[in-house]
Amino acid sequence: MPKAKLPRKSTHIDMTAMCDVAFLLLSFFILTTKFKPSEALAVQTPSSVASKVAPQKDVTQITIDKDGKVFLSFSEDAPRKEIVEALNASRNLGLSEAEVTALATGPFIGVPIAQLKSLAAQPKENWPKMQVPGIPVLDTINNELVDWMRAVKTGFTGTKMNLLVKGDNASKYPSFKGVIDAFKKVDEMKFQMVTNPEGVEEGTELYRENMSRGKGGAEAAEE
Repeated sequence: MPKAKLPRKSTHIDMTAMCDVAFLLLSFFILTTKFKPSEALAVQTPSSVASKVAPQKDVTQITIDKDGKVFLSFSEDAPRKEIVEALNASRNLGLSEAEVTALATGPFIGVPIAQLKSLAAQPKENWPKMQVPGIPVLDTINNELVDWMRAVKTGFTGTKMNLLVKGDNASKYPSFKGVIDAFKKVDEMKFQMVTNPEGVEEGTELYRENMSRGKGGAEAAEE
């Protein structure tokens, strides 16, 4: 007697629940992701094989652009107001409370000390668009970065500071020398250079060392 053939039915999986979960996760990541803000000072850093991620907290950063202009900026958690107040007191600038706050909350400092009042009067969103001369560092007698670094050390009293130097690949050496001279005069020689890390060749000793330490990151800092 022949066997009865059972009709074949295609397998059906209800994906509705999985789609709901996927969209919920996607919504969560979109709402919680913090995007890196655009830089007020865009520089093209030199490449290196360093892969140490640059610190993000308690940062004082010296930026040198392609024209050799020097700028000073801080991380959000840095004692910025205390730093400006220390400079105001040491140089007898006579800055008002509003001017101190404006300078402390601005994206960077990039003018001579004599022009701080006029900089504070400008809206902060206009600072990156302004043609500013930078902090004077080329005059060995009147290197104004020295005054700023003394104020920085005063502001960071009792707190470890991460000092970074970020220079454009086409920046001028005299400006870099002026920055280093300012560090020397305030006895602050522990700093890191921010570079653009390149992939280390596989199989090399440095590659094996980096892999064993689990290093990586898009922005590197060299001691």
